[in-house]
Amino acid sequence: MSKQHDASDDGGIPAAVAPAKRPPLNKYALACAVLASMNSIVLGYDVSVMSGAQQFMKQDLKIGDTKIEILAGIINIFSLVGSLAAGRTSDWIGRRYTMVLAAATFFAGALIMGLAPGYGILMLGRFVAGVGVGYALMIAPVYTAEVAPTSARGLLTSFPEVFINTGLLLGYVSNYAFHGLPVHLSWRVMFLVGAVPPFFLALGVLAMPESPRWLVMQGRIGDARRVLAKTSDSPVEAEERLADIKKAIGIPDGVGDNDDDEVVVVDRRNKQGSHGEGVWRDLLIRPTPPVRRILIACLGLQFFQQASGIDSVVLYSPRVFKKAGLTSDSNSLGATMAVGASKTLFILVATFFLDRVGRRPLLLTSAGGMVVSLVTLASALHAIDRLPEGHATPLSGVSIAAVLTFVASFSIGMGPIAWVYSSEIFPLRLRAQGCALGTAMNRIMSGAITMSFISLYKAITLAGSFYLYAGIAAAGWIFMFFFLPETRGRCLEDTEKLFGGGDHGEDKDDGHDGQKKSTELSSSQP
Repeated sequence: MSKQHDASDDGGIPAAVAPAKRPPLNKYALACAVLASMNSIVLGYDVSVMSGAQQFMKQDLKIGDTKIEILAGIINIFSLVGSLAAGRTSDWIGRRYTMVLAAATFFAGALIMGLAPGYGILMLGRFVAGVGVGYALMIAPVYTAEVAPTSARGLLTSFPEVFINTGLLLGYVSNYAFHGLPVHLSWRVMFLVGAVPPFFLALGVLAMPESPRWLVMQGRIGDARRVLAKTSDSPVEAEERLADIKKAIGIPDGVGDNDDDEVVVVDRRNKQGSHGEGVWRDLLIRPTPPVRRILIACLGLQFFQQASGIDSVVLYSPRVFKKAGLTSDSNSLGATMAVGASKTLFILVATFFLDRVGRRPLLLTSAGGMVVSLVTLASALHAIDRLPEGHATPLSGVSIAAVLTFVASFSIGMGPIAWVYSSEIFPLRLRAQGCALGTAMNRIMSGAITMSFISLYKAITLAGSFYLYAGIAAAGWIFMFFFLPETRGRCLEDTEKLFGGGDHGEDKDDGHDGQKKSTELSSSQP
């Protein structure tokens, strides 16, 4: 007797069904995600190398803490140019060429910084590198989310953060490796090393396929179908993903289904135009209630990710460790390497559990761990301030452990999931610019935190600064608990419903009405 018959005999109660076995990881999608995320290595390197280079720059260029503070944090403000431009750029020239552009700006920025004769040219190099940071932060998670199959989207979309942390660790290693060179060479070599990877990364990106969702937006249905066939878990899923994308764009059913070489040109007058026309209006001026809630979720998550002080620890950990009692350069830089190792190691927790336990549990656990770690660090530093110099050895160990626990807690949730979540929740027509706004918020807060940290701790002490960050992290936990729904297992075209969105009601036209949205051209794709 069948299970269905048993169910009907039991009053309509469905029989228990074993959970579906997870499909094996799609290797082609994995390769695409790795290549797309490797720009993030340079991003992480450019940020962390400044933590060790700053002490040598002070000596060589004869500059004070205020100029160092500005130089360290200004890259995040400069990255606003890249992050805000990246949304429109990626809609215009494609996700793939936007990544090539990011690699080119990283290359130029590293050369300018490493060869800078003075502070002014060094600032120019930080500006160029900052533009690359903005492009890379926005485009890598968007591309990966659009390529990845639903079963592995969390895993693959967390890769940019994995590679950022790898770059951070390499920056710390570079600090330690070159700190023994003459002062006028050490910091320059640290920056110049960052010019090597972007050249090879740009070549690797050119071997990647374009995002299938961008291809559909350009009317290249056949190309999108071929990419989806390679990056989906099954042919059925590939066709379902294509149908969902076409529905989100406003392409009628049946258009592009019979001939892979058929080109569909989306009407530019449609608000979902192929190059992003009207998107800023729909995001900021006249958003629907679901879009408004999505935007608040994205901006809030990016705000709390940075406002809790992670970049202050990344950039200024040598100063924190010196305050804790590690007075020699080699000891403080060695402890800083441990920070990079901890941050990189624990990112793997999020990578492997995102698609198993979901986004919310990891985010809430992460924020809770950050609050506890920051309170512990602040309390230890406060106690050290009250003790005679040289009598704080046990508390030094507590401070170091608290820093390591803080970055580990950040890495299991807040670090990668802010980018994963932001790239998932926007409707397709708003995704690139919506993620660009989230990136802009992230960079504004990062710049504000890193450019104010030295002044802040001189005003309210290191302990006071970390108590403040703990309070912000606690507010972030409350925000995430009440405002962020779970997105695990949802296809990208379906996540809008979690925020009260409809079923793409504006796209339900069919027949002759649907033909008003699209023009079919008979052509042969080369």
